[in-house]
Amino acid sequence: MTGLIVPPGRGRRIHTGAQDVTFKVTGEHSRAASSFEVVVPPGFDVGAHVHTRSEELFYVIDGELDLLAFEPRERTGNWREWENDEGERVIRAGPGSVMFVPPGCPHAFANPGKTDAKMFFQSSPPTHHEHYFEELLEILDAPGPVDHAAIAELRIRSDIEQLTPLQFG
Repeated sequence: MTGLIVPPGRGRRIHTGAQDVTFKVTGEHSRAASSFEVVVPPGFDVGAHVHTRSEELFYVIDGELDLLAFEPRERTGNWREWENDEGERVIRAGPGSVMFVPPGCPHAFANPGKTDAKMFFQSSPPTHHEHYFEELLEILDAPGPVDHAAIAELRIRSDIEQLTPLQFG
């Protein structure tokens, strides 16, 4: 039995203008979860979305991210203005902050700053997000305007119900 050690700066990396993702632990290594290091550029907004089967964990390493992980009173077009029945609102999270998202919970993250933010991201079960990241980054990096129909089809296949639009740039 052998474990896995991934030194800093190592792992399979996918880099585009939209995001920079380094796969650290994949379905090849784990039956429980995939783990990634993600550099989130200024202006990137993943958009609020929901997974019916996956759970996720986000750990802010560097910079600041706006984070959402609750069902709002009303799902409007701007998730940063959402509030739940208990008065919970989106938070601005710095290094050391953790967001856990169970299946069925609306969630989002965005970089409101002027510099890159970095987070550790874990998704369970593995492989769904590995393939999603690969395909999404290909779509976002293609020349010309973003192919929103291709993203919508990818999300359906990847257990993602998008509630507000993804934005970057």
